[in-house]
Amino acid sequence: MSARDRYPIPAGRHRVEQEITHSRFITTIGMAASADEAQAFIRAIGEEFADATHNCWAYVAGPPGDTGRVGMSDAGEPHGTAGRPMLTTLLHSGVGDVVAVVTRYYGGTKLGTGGLVRAYGGGVKLALASLPMTERVERTTLEVVVSYGAVAALQQLFPAHEAETESERFEADVTFRLRLPVTQVDALCAAIMDATRGQAKIDAD
Repeated sequence: MSARDRYPIPAGRHRVEQEITHSRFITTIGMAASADEAQAFIRAIGEEFADATHNCWAYVAGPPGDTGRVGMSDAGEPHGTAGRPMLTTLLHSGVGDVVAVVTRYYGGTKLGTGGLVRAYGGGVKLALASLPMTERVERTTLEVVVSYGAVAALQQLFPAHEAETESERFEADVTFRLRLPVTQVDALCAAIMDATRGQAKIDAD
């Protein structure tokens, strides 16, 4: 099974807050399957906390650890002290399709470069520790045509392969349109051909 076909993602918006040396840090994490979704989330948090000193952000819009669609911003903090540690934390989190915004209300005491890195990276770590998650599953569609005599045997195969029936057509033969995880396709096709002694017709979208 490829990590790209199935991986944990945020189940929804999640927020934690902490105070570090009089500065208030609010970390908000959400789901973003694309750079556009990430930017929309970042804009929304920026509008919610428009009066904040900084709204720093990072995202990984893809499988866990994939650097193909990532972004980050220090949003006015010293270069490398906010966006980079946030992104590094996300990339090592094992979570995909994830965006994080750390909002800072400055409390009058400077944290220094190391302190900022720890505060921003730590805020993301803290939020991830209690983040409700769900699973992203890459799915595809199959059309299976069998004789009436094979229907019962076929239907018994579906649950084990996480196949959901989208539609059924009862004509000269029976046509099932199935939706299932990409990772289950080969195994289900083999099971169907075995159950029907090679008599089924299978078309993949």
